[in-house]
Amino acid sequence: MQSIIKNIGNLFDKTFHCPVLSTELLPASGSNRKYFRITSPQTTAIGVFNDDKKENEAFLSFTKHFLHQGIAVPQILAEDIENNIYILSDLGDETLYNFLTRQRQTNPTDIFPEELMVYYKKALKGLLNIQFCGKNGLDFDKCYPRSAFDAQSIRWDLNYFKYYFLKLAKIPFDEQLLENDFDTLTDFLLEADSQYFLYRDFQSRNLMIFNEEIFFIDYQGGRKGALQYDVASLLYDGKANIPEHIREELLDYYIENLQTINPQQARSFRKYYYAFVFIRIMQAMGSYGFRGFYEGKKHFLQSIPFALNNLKWLLGNVQLPIDIPHLWHIFAEMIDAPSLQQFCMPKLQVQIHSFSYKDKDSFPIDRSGNGGGFVFDCRCLPNPGRYEQYKRLNGTDRQVIDFLDNSPEVALYFDHVKSIVDMAVKNYTSRMFTNLMISFGCTGGQHRSVYFANKLSKYLQNTYDINVETSHLMQEKWIK
Repeated sequence: MQSIIKNIGNLFDKTFHCPVLSTELLPASGSNRKYFRITSPQTTAIGVFNDDKKENEAFLSFTKHFLHQGIAVPQILAEDIENNIYILSDLGDETLYNFLTRQRQTNPTDIFPEELMVYYKKALKGLLNIQFCGKNGLDFDKCYPRSAFDAQSIRWDLNYFKYYFLKLAKIPFDEQLLENDFDTLTDFLLEADSQYFLYRDFQSRNLMIFNEEIFFIDYQGGRKGALQYDVASLLYDGKANIPEHIREELLDYYIENLQTINPQQARSFRKYYYAFVFIRIMQAMGSYGFRGFYEGKKHFLQSIPFALNNLKWLLGNVQLPIDIPHLWHIFAEMIDAPSLQQFCMPKLQVQIHSFSYKDKDSFPIDRSGNGGGFVFDCRCLPNPGRYEQYKRLNGTDRQVIDFLDNSPEVALYFDHVKSIVDMAVKNYTSRMFTNLMISFGCTGGQHRSVYFANKLSKYLQNTYDINVETSHLMQEKWIK
């Protein structure tokens, strides 16, 4: 490692004629490439080490062509092919995936904020420019390891899925029947026009947001191929977990823009699109298996539930114009496979609390580590505690429940609570979130807050397939 850092530092110094203050190794990705942030008194840059010379040559060649075509990719500041290093402009740390994750954390009830939609549309429009610039002099001879997403490439992906996912996940299959379906799928995919630049790994972690624009990175595996593959890669990007109606809107947007460039391709795009969705999902699952099962990088296995969820939707809503019965059967088996259930996200856990605003020690604490949730103040509602006959009772007693049930204000308040919580539960469930905390506070934590906590708990348990836990913090304190 020290020799790599020294070589990068020497190349930087030779290029900029200024000393390196620090060289920070950036977090590893799925590849064996190493990235470093180089800091000097004047600037920062990204140093890259990759001992695969042919892959370096492909990346540098593509980058120079894209820059010449005005496509937003990092600038090449220096290169030393003999030492397997090069230096790029620093585009920061904000990937589209990071932005998406933060948007969902700060706006939990907004499934796909408009600002996020803007960036995805920019990504798709930029993708079209990349795909069609292959016809303007890009050197496909530099593609590595294949010059095209041809029958051999497709076979590699399918076998990657078979041996590194199905085998290692212990999903049973008939070898010959599966090979027959692989042949059918391959023949169909090869019918699509494949004279365009195929990015190969077009997903949210390879798209940078810099100066409010989308920049493209990690396209060194690009080759000649069909338009559908990269669109499928972005819209069925596992952990991005894009809602289906948003996928459809973005797909329409891409096809509308394609129509202005190549109407014939726009007309035939959907015919092959979902077949490419399936092979992209299979390629990704092969990667999860190789990195997760084989190499022991467990975080790759966390993407399995999202892929299974996508397959479940596809099996129920998509019909391909080819017959691949055994592969279809395997997909169905995967969804419920016991060997994969351990990786599936648990049901949403909803913790509901009642507490007293007068007792600071009874305030609910989020122990899930996720933060957020809802706190509803019930002190604006009729208080049974003001009446002598209810003072020694609480929100679990029939008399108190009847008192509050007969109040129009209480009914209206609960309708509003349900509306807000319904939105959150549906959203969190669709995005496979694991925790939501809801709290009700009143003056003494005895009547109204207890009543609402129990009422909401019963409603959620009867309405959704989730786990609900209810605790009354003041009552628990009295018991202690």
